[in-house]
Amino acid sequence: MISEFGSSEAISSGIGIGGQAGQSINAAAAGNVVYAGSGLNRYGQLVIIKHDDTFLSAYGYNDRLLVDQGDAVRQGQKIAEMGFGPERTARLHFEIRRNGVPVNPAQYLSAR
Repeated sequence: MISEFGSSEAISSGIGIGGQAGQSINAAAAGNVVYAGSGLNRYGQLVIIKHDDTFLSAYGYNDRLLVDQGDAVRQGQKIAEMGFGPERTARLHFEIRRNGVPVNPAQYLSAR
């Protein structure tokens, strides 16, 4: 993790995860892609997955998207390839929203 939830180092609604450009970005859980594109400037190429009526996950700063809006995805499925954040370092911006409100992803993800 290169930026923590709520930090001023990045978009405060999620966490920053470092890696290598082109690295696989995988869905945290099964769901349906409700957004795939680059229309939200702060996030670069972005994928948003709706998991149920409560949870969404968002994956930003991608180099290449591998899913389209409306696609069903399974947990662990490759959905994108890592790109570069605003400081030109390879990174993923990752968010979880519960009932539309950003929550700390660390409380939902296990360290693997």
